[in-house]
Amino acid sequence: MTLRLLPIALFAASPLAAQTVPDAAPEPAPLSLPQASALKCSAAFALGAAMQTRGEGAQWPALSERGREFMVQASARIMDETGWSRDLVAIRTRKQATALAAPGALDAAMTPCLLLLDASGL
Repeated sequence: MTLRLLPIALFAASPLAAQTVPDAAPEPAPLSLPQASALKCSAAFALGAAMQTRGEGAQWPALSERGREFMVQASARIMDETGWSRDLVAIRTRKQATALAAPGALDAAMTPCLLLLDASGL
């Protein structure tokens, strides 16, 4: 009986068995409320600017330049503060944009986002 278990014991002691399967990528650091708001507003400004190029969204100030600069600065700040990659910030911004595409969501988000934009000094 002991001889039958010997191959199993040898395999278990081998370097191959000692290697562990790498865990999935670690969960990214969570965003603070100001960071999450900046990410959401970046998506809102991108959607609003796209609407304005189609002749819609006239109720908001021009968002193309200021909104783009807000997004660049907010993305850089989030990457610096959290260690998130550019790709992760882009993915999360697209997720926000998808959520803001729901009826009434962009209009609801735009008022506080415009206040944040004004407060940014851009």
